[in-house]
Amino acid sequence: MSKYLIKGGNTLSGTIRVAGNKNAVLPIMAATLLVDGDVTIENVPQIQDVSVTKQILRSLGAHVVDHDDHTVTINTKDVSRFEIPVELSAKLRASVLFLGPLFARFGKAVLPHPGGDIIGRRSIQTHIDALGLLGAGIVDGEDIYRVSRATHVSGHVQIFLDEPSVTGTENVIMASVLGKHDVTIKNAAQEPHVADLVHMLISAGADISGGGTNTIQVKGQTSLHECSHRVSIDYLEAGTFAMMGAITRSEIIIEDVPYDDLTLPLLFLERMGVTYKREGTSLVTIPHPLVSSGNKIQAGPHPLFPTDLMSPFIVLATQAQGETLFHDPLYESRMFFVDKLIRMGARITICDPHRVIVNGPTTLSAKRLASPDIRAGIALVLAALVAEGESEIDMAEIIERGYENLDVRLRALGADIRKVE
Repeated sequence: MSKYLIKGGNTLSGTIRVAGNKNAVLPIMAATLLVDGDVTIENVPQIQDVSVTKQILRSLGAHVVDHDDHTVTINTKDVSRFEIPVELSAKLRASVLFLGPLFARFGKAVLPHPGGDIIGRRSIQTHIDALGLLGAGIVDGEDIYRVSRATHVSGHVQIFLDEPSVTGTENVIMASVLGKHDVTIKNAAQEPHVADLVHMLISAGADISGGGTNTIQVKGQTSLHECSHRVSIDYLEAGTFAMMGAITRSEIIIEDVPYDDLTLPLLFLERMGVTYKREGTSLVTIPHPLVSSGNKIQAGPHPLFPTDLMSPFIVLATQAQGETLFHDPLYESRMFFVDKLIRMGARITICDPHRVIVNGPTTLSAKRLASPDIRAGIALVLAALVAEGESEIDMAEIIERGYENLDVRLRALGADIRKVE
């Protein structure tokens, strides 16, 4: 177990570069199971979830070669196993992304129930129903899913997802790219990372259209060939760093900001008094008083407000003048971390599992806290950066599942943060 020790109150300055998209690289790595030959992936973030995904691939028989800190080549020609190890599946919610490619390649897959963040009920029923339409027979045990091909599907298959699940959409795409069928996926997730997976598969010879829209069409191919792909920039990390600059009243330069993916978060930042200027692909935060005049921020599927930015935005609201209502209908436990902010001095009313009201500004005081999930963890880091005294955030490894070398990068900006094992 590791922890962060953070003394709040420092003004930050300098430049920080946004890393590769965590939610894009994981399905891309799983998709290498579909490719005949090498797949070289660039701009790979150095995070724990990537490390676990490499372990899963190696456990299946893949060759994984790290060229440098951010480039990896994966070759799956020798993969002969189709069962994800229990101990690795328990570490990674995204282990569910192996269902689609394993089914496409072997006609079978065995997946222990995925682990990951505890932010509410995260069923994979959408995945199971969609794979069933592609000919899969699925045995749903208490702690394990066993998938095998029950029928061979040909012709045209139309799949309407009962929710625009990101990983569900990605699994259906990967399960569909090999075969003698055409698949239309409706109510598909439109997140940028879904489009990134589509771009990688197209570079390998897949015939896919509509990536990044709610209707995706896949024409099955006999095989896919070797390719290279550069992972897109993590817009969620870019948004988090913009909030960090605003919360600490600091001028920092954030490099490689994917503005097109941040339209709504940037709009809400502006409504809360956050001032910034755009310099090419960089964003420069400008110190300015924060305000909130009855704002309501509600999470939803892309292009609506991203649920993964809800927790940091709540911290931002504790430093803004006025009242803000936050509503996340997607996960019933997303808001449960706010009790830690209340302990720090925040004025937050918990309305129900999906809604909280934040009144600010408030002075936060340092506390010893534990990170319950990736996004709540980074929110606690932001809170500690402005709190009076030294905060201790346990289970820092959970935060590092999604943020690369966080303590090193923040120290370079002048933050008083150190990691203790």
